[in-house]
Amino acid sequence: MSPTASSLQPQPVLPAASRAEAARYALLRRLAPSMRHHLVVNLQPIGMIYEVMDRRLRAPQPNFDEVHDGAQKINGFARAALNSCLDVVTWLAPEQDAASTVADGVRECLGLLTTSLAFRGYAVRNDTAPVSGQVHRSAVRNVLTAAMIHLTDLNPAPAELVLAVEALPTAAVFTLTVHPTEGEVGDPPEPSYRTLDAFDLDALARAESVELTRDGKQRLTMAIPWVARS
Repeated sequence: MSPTASSLQPQPVLPAASRAEAARYALLRRLAPSMRHHLVVNLQPIGMIYEVMDRRLRAPQPNFDEVHDGAQKINGFARAALNSCLDVVTWLAPEQDAASTVADGVRECLGLLTTSLAFRGYAVRNDTAPVSGQVHRSAVRNVLTAAMIHLTDLNPAPAELVLAVEALPTAAVFTLTVHPTEGEVGDPPEPSYRTLDAFDLDALARAESVELTRDGKQRLTMAIPWVARS
C-alpha cells in the first residue's frame, strides 16, 4: 500500500525547549526502575521489623527494651523512606538553582544506576579524584545519568564504564569511557523504554549549558560549569 500524502510531508522541527523536554521524559522513563528500587529499599525492612516486634509482644513476658529498639528502627527507616520520596520528586520538578558538590553528584548518580547497569552486564568504576566546588545539581543528574545510559545503549555488554573528573577553572570536566571486558552475559533485561540517542543527550546538555564532546562511540566528555569554587 502506498504511503499517504500526509506521511510524505516533512516532520516539523521541534524547538530546543521541546527537544529537551522530550529527552528528559525519555531519561526519566529509563530511570524509573532504579528510582522504584531507591524508593522501596527503606520500606522493605519495616515489615520485617514489625513481624519481629509482633512476636516479641506476644511473648509471656515481653522485653520492652527490644520492642522500643525495634520501634526506633522503624522510625529511622520511615524517615529515610520519606526523604527518598521527597528527593525523587525533585527529579520530576528540579529545585531552581540547587547546587551539589561534584562528589555528592557523582555519588547520587552512581548510586542510582550502578545496580541496574550491573544487571545489564556493565560494571561501573569510579576513578574520580577529590574535586572542590559546586555545580548545578540538575546538570549532573540529567547529563551524567543520560550519558551513562547512552553509552551503555551504544556499546554491548559485558563492559566496564569508567568515570573520571577533572577540575578546570570554568568547569568540572566529567569523562565517561566504556571498555569491553571478557565474560558472558546471559539475557540482560530489555530497556524499560526506548534507547537514549545522541539527539537526546545533546538536547539535555544544551538545556543545562553543558559542553559535550564525543570521541567515537566509547568516550564522552562533559564540561559542567561551576556554580561556586572554593
